[in-house]
Amino acid sequence: MSSESKLRGGANIPSLSAFDREGNLTVIIETPKGSRNKYAYDEKHRVFMLKKVLPEGMVFPHDFGFVPSTLAEDGDPLDVLVLMDYQAFPGCVVLARVIGVIEGQQQEEKQKVRNDRLIAVACPSHTHSDLRHINDLNNSFLKQLETFFESYHQATGSRYKTLNYKGPKRALQLVNKSIKAKEQQT
Repeated sequence: MSSESKLRGGANIPSLSAFDREGNLTVIIETPKGSRNKYAYDEKHRVFMLKKVLPEGMVFPHDFGFVPSTLAEDGDPLDVLVLMDYQAFPGCVVLARVIGVIEGQQQEEKQKVRNDRLIAVACPSHTHSDLRHINDLNNSFLKQLETFFESYHQATGSRYKTLNYKGPKRALQLVNKSIKAKEQQT
């Protein structure tokens, strides 16, 4: 279990499920687009705490959060990068449409762990409303996201390697798998 799992367990957000009634993904934003500060939810105190500060010139390219009621392979809730028209704020609940996943592997010291990042579009989005599949994003955009995650992990003392890009079907399989993992934990 990673060091952030204590901050991001989501145990005090039990009333929020991973999906709403219409099948949209529920995302809790931790870190807004353009922020150097990385925030994490502290379940014990029920607040968002400053976890890390990125190096000068490095910011989150899009809103970053997690799916409540999930448990990913890295011991945290599933991570989500949300494309939306304007940044949100820590603690904001955003309903989103999953368009894919960046499958990745994180390495801390000698331990390798899967650390996938879902890509989703906020439901009330104008700018990204036509995106339905990760293949709708241009290759340059995906390469920039890959570079961000690699640089982010390098700046925090670990390594990240992108393994693959997959569409919404695979992303939804990961969500359902992580829901079951969370249910088995409790």
